[in-house]
Amino acid sequence: MKYAIVEISGRQFWIETGKYYDLNRIPTELGKEITLNRVLLVNNDGELLIGKPYLDSVKVKGKILEHLRGRKTIVYKMRPKKKTRKKQGHRQDLTRVLIEEITIN
Repeated sequence: MKYAIVEISGRQFWIETGKYYDLNRIPTELGKEITLNRVLLVNNDGELLIGKPYLDSVKVKGKILEHLRGRKTIVYKMRPKKKTRKKQGHRQDLTRVLIEEITIN
């Protein structure tokens, strides 16, 4: 089983080939190929490669499938005994990326 741990937009993802992941919005057009180069760790069928902090010899290729918005989260702020309340909704802009291959040089 080959997988990689990749840092994208400040978050770390456990990535496998053939699966898709929802990442923070990447401002590119649909169908474009992207390369993720901030690879922290790779497991290649039991052989572990750990970066310090990143692995330069490993590239992860993906394809942008769609741009979407996440589920609504409610932000509710209240100050007790002051009669102030603030209710706000937020939907995060996301990009769905299909991971095509993990290449090790």
